[in-house]
Amino acid sequence: MRPYPALPPAEPDAAADIPFTPVPSGSTRHDGCTPERQRAFLEQLARIGVVSAAAGAVGMSAKSAYALRKRAGAESFAAAWEAALGEGRDRVVDLAIERALIGTATPIFYRGRQIGVRQAFDNRLVLAVLRAMPPVEPDAMSLHAALAALGDTPAPDEHAE
Repeated sequence: MRPYPALPPAEPDAAADIPFTPVPSGSTRHDGCTPERQRAFLEQLARIGVVSAAAGAVGMSAKSAYALRKRAGAESFAAAWEAALGEGRDRVVDLAIERALIGTATPIFYRGRQIGVRQAFDNRLVLAVLRAMPPVEPDAMSLHAALAALGDTPAPDEHAE
């Protein structure tokens, strides 16, 4: 199992709204897949979006996580896994878009003193994010129509005089 750096605690809402029935454990090992560890794994998966990193964060291997998912009686856990994985991947895409559009700040030093900050943008990241995003539905509501539905702005046809 690859060691992963300690991760900050998951956000409280990360997997709290993903209901599931824990997979019954056949053993009482101290490092077994307890219901608490299963929930912690799902929380990390919802936060990170990467199975091996989420498993490593809770002291499991990715192999044991996949084996747990395949066990008899793990249907609820597998469904929660898919929901958490989707949430985690959405977070990763949001973070990648943010880094692509806002960039990353790198301090500039001269003779031991910081004299500025360089903002770096990664065009390859932008292209990778765009390729990974699902295509836009042709019948998707326009921004103006969505805002009008919320009552924030008048509908597009109301602008015409």
